[in-house]
Amino acid sequence: MEIRKSQVVMLVLLAIMSLMVSQVALAEKYSGSMAPHDRQIAEMQALKASLVRRNLPPLVSPPPTPPQAVPGPRVYQVISYGADPTGKLDSTNAILKAMEDAFEGPNHGVLMEGINDLGGARIDLQGGSYLISRPLRFPSAGVGNLLISGGTLRASNDFPVDKYLIELKDESSKLQYIFEYITLRDLLIDCNYRGGAIAVVNSLRTSIDNCYITRFGDTNGILVKKGHETYIRNSFLGQHITAGGDRGERNFSGTAVNLMGNDNAVTDTVIFSAKIGVMITGQANLLSGVHCYNKATGFGGTGIYLKLPGLTQNRIVNSYLDYTGIVAEDPVQLQISGTFFLGDAFILLKAITGVVRGVNIVDNMFSGSGNGVPIVQLDQTNSGFGDVDQVVVDRNSVNGMAVKSTVGKGSVYGNGTSWTVDLNPVLLFPDMIKHVQYTLVASEAGAFPVHALRNVTENRVVIETNAPVTADVHVTVDQGI
Repeated sequence: MEIRKSQVVMLVLLAIMSLMVSQVALAEKYSGSMAPHDRQIAEMQALKASLVRRNLPPLVSPPPTPPQAVPGPRVYQVISYGADPTGKLDSTNAILKAMEDAFEGPNHGVLMEGINDLGGARIDLQGGSYLISRPLRFPSAGVGNLLISGGTLRASNDFPVDKYLIELKDESSKLQYIFEYITLRDLLIDCNYRGGAIAVVNSLRTSIDNCYITRFGDTNGILVKKGHETYIRNSFLGQHITAGGDRGERNFSGTAVNLMGNDNAVTDTVIFSAKIGVMITGQANLLSGVHCYNKATGFGGTGIYLKLPGLTQNRIVNSYLDYTGIVAEDPVQLQISGTFFLGDAFILLKAITGVVRGVNIVDNMFSGSGNGVPIVQLDQTNSGFGDVDQVVVDRNSVNGMAVKSTVGKGSVYGNGTSWTVDLNPVLLFPDMIKHVQYTLVASEAGAFPVHALRNVTENRVVIETNAPVTADVHVTVDQGI
């Protein structure tokens, strides 16, 4: 309706303009015979007509300015490179070509020195399943801000057993860090018992998110070596696909996650089969929300192994050790808290040179079979723990297992001059009491004996009085502060 009204207005204006123009023409034609007054009227009408023409909108709009060309998104779809999404044909070369093109893509600046920012480029696996015969690697070091996602990678029968399907590594690079901000997301990686899934070497700020990694060989599912800040989250790892109670559990091998670097995190991740769930040989790592039921301790498995004697500096919080426990060698600065241990799973402190300092094992829950398995144990085969300082094992909830703590309490009632409180059943370290508090409560009215602490050897507290008396003796001791 608005368009039709504007067309009518335009026609009326055109008619008026035509009439005025004709009048001007007549005025010019007969101006010689016009009286002065008529000539002035004609000139004013001509001026008005020129003003009307000047203010009228153009009858035809100018052609629109052509849109400027906008670069398309940097999404490298592997099927367009010849990858076979059915998994029947080898897709290694096709995916490597997509990675090469992404590597050579537009540079949007620099991240860390020597690392080009690819601007969020994506290598899209397009929901396919691809057969891989050799490692997927970038041509060389020096790129970042890139995502690989959305599909399945399966190792071929001749995949090298000492390699990984995806390798972020470059042995020849002299850069401080060779890759930065590479994200691997929404991938299933089937190693076909040939090698490992992902190797992240000397890289910075790498994310492994929502990945399912399985059938790795007698190696690592994920290897993180050197570098900083590799975050593994919301993922599932298992050498064999099982949900527990597997008949072949005794034969599980390999390590699901091997952290050989600093400042990494494994969060909200399930490890359902492997000899070792997480092996840690670097400092300042965080494990949170990790559920390990990889191989039972009774079958020789370990949920989390901290192999950093003398300087551990790791935290394990809010996790779930399911029939498999934690081993820490000569731990120094180690936090284990808020974690649930099921099926007689326990924590083992293993002496290498006999140092344990700054260790907190607090506020955990332990549930066992009722066979009296201690919740925290010591392996002093190589050396005794002689250097113990700032160790707190306390406030743990225990059901069906034996409580072990660095804080002990006990009471004894009797008549005589000597009272002995044996705290060996609860204290963690043998023959080690550093602090004692005690109270002697005499039962007899008017009794006021002189009493003193006499001995604490072999974790037995001996209190004596100068005269026979009937009394209760209450003792609190500490081993590690």
